[in-house]
Amino acid sequence: MERRRSTPDVLAGAIFMVIGGAFAVGSLGYELGTPLRMGPGAFPMLVGAIVAALGLAIVVKGLVAGEAITFGSIPWRAIGAIVLAVVFFGTTVRGLGFVPTCAVTALLTALASTRVRLLTAVAVAAGLTVAATLIFVVGLQLRIPLWGPWLGF
Repeated sequence: MERRRSTPDVLAGAIFMVIGGAFAVGSLGYELGTPLRMGPGAFPMLVGAIVAALGLAIVVKGLVAGEAITFGSIPWRAIGAIVLAVVFFGTTVRGLGFVPTCAVTALLTALASTRVRLLTAVAVAAGLTVAATLIFVVGLQLRIPLWGPWLGF
């Protein structure tokens, strides 16, 4: 039984290794600190090392247990909805505020799938909006207005 190498896996893994390595090397320009008192370079170093390690694992998998890959049709609805959601968030978060922008963005991304029903998408959007507000505005104390000036708040 002959094993085939998966060229897409090897190339993707190599790209991950290059990007992760670049982040790790770039973080050396900042103070790393100690595990209890991390400096500004600690997080990029950690993320870069993890991304590079995942890239190495993908390369090894592509070389050892490669398999033929078949691609289906391109999900244009999903691509369009997600790109629209990201552009919408970036252009309206200051004017509409965090809560409505996050809700619409989450709704658009949930509706990217043809298998998601409207009620499920609304529930997911509501849950993600509450979670994002708690994490970013309450927990991390980002100075983002909850309701923007476009809404009269």
